[in-house]
Amino acid sequence: MDVTLDLNCDLGEGVDAWEPGVVGLDQELLGVVTSANLACGGHAGDERTMVCVARAAAARGVALGAHVSYVDREHFGRRFLDVPPDELRAQVAAQLELVSGAAAAQGARITYVKPHGALYNAIVHHEEHAAAVLDAMDSASVGSLPVVGLPGSAVLAEARRRGFRGVAEAFADRGYRADGTLVPRGQDGDLLIDERAVAERVVRIATERRVRAVDGSDVALDVETVCVHSDTPGAVALARQVRAELASAGVTVVPFAGLP
Repeated sequence: MDVTLDLNCDLGEGVDAWEPGVVGLDQELLGVVTSANLACGGHAGDERTMVCVARAAAARGVALGAHVSYVDREHFGRRFLDVPPDELRAQVAAQLELVSGAAAAQGARITYVKPHGALYNAIVHHEEHAAAVLDAMDSASVGSLPVVGLPGSAVLAEARRRGFRGVAEAFADRGYRADGTLVPRGQDGDLLIDERAVAERVVRIATERRVRAVDGSDVALDVETVCVHSDTPGAVALARQVRAELASAGVTVVPFAGLP
């Protein structure tokens, strides 16, 4: 049986990487991954970085996704904000409008939505915030795009109930707890940086649909895409090792979402 997997990465989160004439970290990662989660200004990025990433992604045939978040640049979107659902809907809709316009200006388009950081983790269980993200997609006129989330999350369940495509995701470089949720950042086992160990882990996710949790148990993971974070130390080398090991294992790496 043919095995396929998408490899995604969070991009457009830096400032200096997109200065003219500079080959930045994001540009190197765009040569490895198949989908780029583009920061929309909530936790990082601005219109300039969005345009630059969109242009480079389009040139390389990398699918673009909107990496929406709580509006919290001070904490990089990694702090839960108990905002009213209507306020969150408006914030996410504004981010979607901004990133969609930046992509369109480069002849590209947003093909999926992936929440970031604390918002991503919150909507594993927070049904009101999950609904707000999906409501924002309707109000921003981006339509029923695929939504990326943790397997078994509230946002994926609600997306599928509404007729959206829910895309389950695994993480190459983050630790898992026995219940399938991620080890919170700052706790033991939260981040994995050994290239070979991470690559072998992703191959197992692709071929066996399982991952080893921090307590030694196995967690079932039926996913379509795997994320490598751009701010993980050695991210480029790690992503390249993952891509190489997937190829050696006969796994075809392709975007899960369509291209323009």
